[in-house]
Amino acid sequence: MPTFQAGDKMSFRKTLTVAEQAMFTGISGNLAPLYVDLRAAREAGFDAMLAFELNAVALATTALNRLTGPGWRLGGLQIDFSAPLTVGQTVESAVEIISADAHSLACRVRCTVAGGATVAEGTARMVPVRIGS
Repeated sequence: MPTFQAGDKMSFRKTLTVAEQAMFTGISGNLAPLYVDLRAAREAGFDAMLAFELNAVALATTALNRLTGPGWRLGGLQIDFSAPLTVGQTVESAVEIISADAHSLACRVRCTVAGGATVAEGTARMVPVRIGS
């Protein structure tokens, strides 16, 4: 089993597309106008539809998985969303281990867009896939 320590980090970056927004809509069932109707989003002052906030956090789970590997899974998540995210923006989700032991890894999570503006941040707790691992 790999050894982890505070300061280990990883990030994952992706541009959010209209096609992915449609798939996320199908998965979530969220048909709120700002997320599925460009006209409604423009009337609200946005250049594009809003992207689902959990989409940015889903990118963070990719970074968490790449950091910890297949022996660990998400055990907890606390995220605050500080700004809207729009379809077409590139999001970077960065994670960093802040404490580690054999039973859990506490990680800082921060999602930013081009220019460094934070759209979401919080913490994640990774736990071994198998109890006693």
